Amino acid sequence: MRLLLADDEKELTDALAVILNYNKYSVDTVYDGQDALDYALTGEYDGLILDVMMPKMNGFDVLRELRASGITTPVLMLTAKTQLQDKVEGLDAGADDYLSKPFETEELLARIRAMTRRGGTVFTPDVLKLGDLVLNRKTYELSCGDQSVTLANKEFQMMEMMMSNPQSVMSTERFMDRIWGYDSESEINVVWAYISYIRKKLQSLGSSVELKALRGRGYILEYKES
Repeated sequence: MRLLLADDEKELTDALAVILNYNKYSVDTVYDGQDALDYALTGEYDGLILDVMMPKMNGFDVLRELRASGITTPVLMLTAKTQLQDKVEGLDAGADDYLSKPFETEELLARIRAMTRRGGTVFTPDVLKLGDLVLNRKTYELSCGDQSVTLANKEFQMMEMMMSNPQSVMSTERFMDRIWGYDSESEINVVWAYISYIRKKLQSLGSSVELKALRGRGYILEYKES
């Protein structure tokens, strides 16, 4: 289950991302409205969580742009605004639900479950397949034939990105931006380390899928039929 979380309160956003990851959600985090719009237009998400008061573009405008573009992904507005008129504006703009800060984690999770059950027109399968590889999005399990391994969270997110876009080259910078965050203190060589971990797991599974590096461009999964 993939979510986009957009809120300019970085500490809160990062803390929520940890909670959501623990509850088996794959989460992309952004901190301004323009990034929220860009990510939501180009990525396939099961749900969007948008703050209202964000720099560059507020949540209402992001939502209106998405709906005008035909994006029907469910949206939960998450905001400190509690006035009735603000809630009405959000719902009229196309929001599916509205949760005011402060809130309890259990209520947020319940509202996300309800929102994603209703769903939009975008369907995200529980499993991704490429060649002889199967990635289970619920269990983080990567399998090949009767062999399987459980991926760590960031390994899973990297494999999910590549298996969701099998023809696309994923640059190191894109991995850093989407998984670690554009202002993360992690060094770029952390991506190289995780690429090495994933390669070892693919080898342990005996998969025909190879994780290849394209010099100066990035990484791509390549499947060669035997």
